[in-house]
Amino acid sequence: MEELTAASLSPELVIRVCHRHTGAGSDGILELVDSNVADFGLRIHNPDGSQAEKSGNGLRIFARWLVDHREACSRFTVEVPAGVVKCSVEPDLITVGMGTGTFEPSSVPVSTDSEAIDYPHPELPLSFSAVGIGNPHCVVFCDDPVDSLPWREWGERLESDPLFPNRTNVQFVNILSNCEVDIRIWERGAGETMASGSSSCAVVAAALRKGLVRDGEISVRMPGGVLSVTINTNYEITLAGPVKLVGSFDFVE
Repeated sequence: MEELTAASLSPELVIRVCHRHTGAGSDGILELVDSNVADFGLRIHNPDGSQAEKSGNGLRIFARWLVDHREACSRFTVEVPAGVVKCSVEPDLITVGMGTGTFEPSSVPVSTDSEAIDYPHPELPLSFSAVGIGNPHCVVFCDDPVDSLPWREWGERLESDPLFPNRTNVQFVNILSNCEVDIRIWERGAGETMASGSSSCAVVAAALRKGLVRDGEISVRMPGGVLSVTINTNYEITLAGPVKLVGSFDFVE
């Protein structure tokens, strides 16, 4: 995610900056905006020029940046389109309250008559569970190792599936134990991504709903690293993990 000083972040500009060959290269752009209900406001731009309701990793990165570059205190609130979240910043750990996971179809949203838990897809050889974390998620639990499956092809297909009117993020999951999962992610508006905070939360919520993990702290393993998701029996979720600067650039229009 990149900081820009451009006066207006148009979809075309976002696509240019996020392009990994001709731009800075990024899974998205975080834009500081005003808020009337929180300490800070955040607009989240996907690399395809669309905008997201919430991003767990984006919020953690944004929280770290606010402390380092805007002299924010260690605890504050941030407004995103999905609502207001609480952030806590320590030297090596950023924690974000991600709200409550929901399986109610209109809240995901998903176009099913009832909760989509292990819902058989009408065309693909898989079942999925639909979860809302302020943004939509489609969670696929796999018996075989995920990397042995055509998960990228399935993820691209599911992202724009008619069952998800706002498109969806897609996760493919291997359960390692009742407190550890391993996932691969196809992110709405970004494609394959190395790590995702809201995806981690959605996976843990769906796994708890199916009785595959216990409540409490769950480790979520991804190619980009490990995040900690804490969940209770009411599906209230907290996300925690480190943030490290990987580079910076001066933007010139």
